[in-house]
Amino acid sequence: MYEPLIPARLAYSEAGVPWSEQYGDLYHSAEGGPGQARHVFLRGNRLPERWQGKDRFVILETGFGTGLNFLATWSAWRDDPQACRRLHYISAEKHPFPVDDLAALHAAWPEFAEPAAQLRANWPTLVPGCHRLELAGGRLILTLLFGDAGKLLGKLRAGVDAFYLDGFTPAQNPDLWSPALLGRLGEMANRGASLATWSVAVPVRNLLHDAGFRADPYPGFGRKKEMLAGRFVLERPNDTPPERRAIVLGAGVAGSTCCERLASRGWQVTLIDRRPGPGMEASGNLAGIVMPLIARDDNIAARLSRAAYLYGLRAWQRPEAGDAGARLAACGVMQFARTPEQEAQMRRTAEILGFPDQFLRFLSQAEAADWLGHAAPAGGWLFPQGGWANPPSLCRAALALAGERVQALFERSVGAIERAGADWRVFDDDGHCLAEAPTLILASGVDAIRFEQASRLPIQRMRGQVTLVPEGVLPGLRSALCRDGYAAPAVDGLHAVGASYDADADPLPRAACDADNLRRLSGLLPGIGIDPESRRFASRVGFRPVPPDRLPIAGPLPDWGQLPDSTAARLGDMVRQPGLYGLLGYASRGLVWANLLAETLASQLAGEPLPLETDLLDAVDPGRFALRAIRKRP
Repeated sequence: MYEPLIPARLAYSEAGVPWSEQYGDLYHSAEGGPGQARHVFLRGNRLPERWQGKDRFVILETGFGTGLNFLATWSAWRDDPQACRRLHYISAEKHPFPVDDLAALHAAWPEFAEPAAQLRANWPTLVPGCHRLELAGGRLILTLLFGDAGKLLGKLRAGVDAFYLDGFTPAQNPDLWSPALLGRLGEMANRGASLATWSVAVPVRNLLHDAGFRADPYPGFGRKKEMLAGRFVLERPNDTPPERRAIVLGAGVAGSTCCERLASRGWQVTLIDRRPGPGMEASGNLAGIVMPLIARDDNIAARLSRAAYLYGLRAWQRPEAGDAGARLAACGVMQFARTPEQEAQMRRTAEILGFPDQFLRFLSQAEAADWLGHAAPAGGWLFPQGGWANPPSLCRAALALAGERVQALFERSVGAIERAGADWRVFDDDGHCLAEAPTLILASGVDAIRFEQASRLPIQRMRGQVTLVPEGVLPGLRSALCRDGYAAPAVDGLHAVGASYDADADPLPRAACDADNLRRLSGLLPGIGIDPESRRFASRVGFRPVPPDRLPIAGPLPDWGQLPDSTAARLGDMVRQPGLYGLLGYASRGLVWANLLAETLASQLAGEPLPLETDLLDAVDPGRFALRAIRKRP
């Protein structure tokens, strides 16, 4: 059941210490927040000593609150010349503060002014789910879980090196000290993981013991005599670091963003594409619309698209992405209702979800007209952060950001792939080996199912034709528009208008498709006066790879020859083809899916915490189609 996110309210105790009205407790000690953070959580976990000299270190905190522990940790990590190369910090928060309230709180800690300003500049929109922020040039990764920690931590895949148990007192907030939650921490603990908490409650200590931790009293902070510090004492296997070499087939938004995410982790990547450059197939349109899906019940597709949409906006709006040539505009997207009944439903859905206005607003027909500056066909949803993007520029920018770690082989047609020992080999049409590496990622859209290893993925080729209308023919568009079709503000003097959805393989533009696009346009812009039968504009044809459930495909490919026998099998029972992965089936939402799914796959390959909850990971897992095949057996 959907639970709206309720932000924290800024309040203070009589002594001027930040106070939670929801839980009736202080956010930190009256003796000083920074001192408490350093003593309890950094010293209690023997930091920075334990992260020094490591490639990666992972911290999990059970309550983000004001961000004080995070800021103290960031500062210590920043000032440590021997600090780990990448620091992951994961934190859950049921009631996050609005950014303006954070600014007021952070003003009390001038020693953290610089990191606090960066945190606020990247503070996510207050909507439920998982938010991944990249700070300090991508070396500090903050994963925020907005919502009930008990539920969200149960859906998190991460190996953790240090735990900050910083919920409000067990008497006031028992959910953060429950047997289920503390047991889950034990499941996530890496070998030798540490923990620290100000709480010395006997039930807490007993539950930690049951979860595999040994926690002993440790001198407390301020007037608190004792706290607990401990370590995970059960055995865990050591992970073997993967060899950081990969091949990526396909230089569209899926493949290009994958290259960038792998390169950011130090991987060497060979990128192969049959075209002369990146973004020339399905990712070759002039402009695409960037907006999330919305559902009243906030279902899997809606949650996944929201997470991907917000992560993608952060990724492409980084200054370095703009410097690399990424072209996009957060001009807003207006989605009009098709009928009066749907308009009423859209209004009610916005009320039920209660998202902040910066994410979603319902506008009446009159309000939409005021926003756009011209007549609107109906009311509907406005996505103020959405807009348009030029897909080829995003592909080029991603590869520019990846730099020399990516070797691009363009104008190379791949004829076959095969596993040979520990490596995958990729061959051209003449049988010459183009590249070999332990990891192979198929990101080539519909073309991927030509290979026997991916041939059973049910991806359908859907033809899409976009009509290019010269600037001046349409009224100036303040926002991108969508209804049955879409229209983007002018890019390079042309409005992208579309798009057809045809189940054929004709690569040539058709006049009938242009006429249909112009009819859709008339439903977006009443009275524009374009006769679909008499005007002919330039157009472009591309082919979308569409899975039957309209969700993307991301993850390790199943071994179709070793499917489980039981119809009760789960994804965890699935045998996978070693080293073979897919980023496929993005359909008409590649601009939304690409960045987060690339980050997810790169995190999987690197053994890092994942940026999506497990039910969302399962929803995009290629193995879901194998499970459906098993369950259809007679």
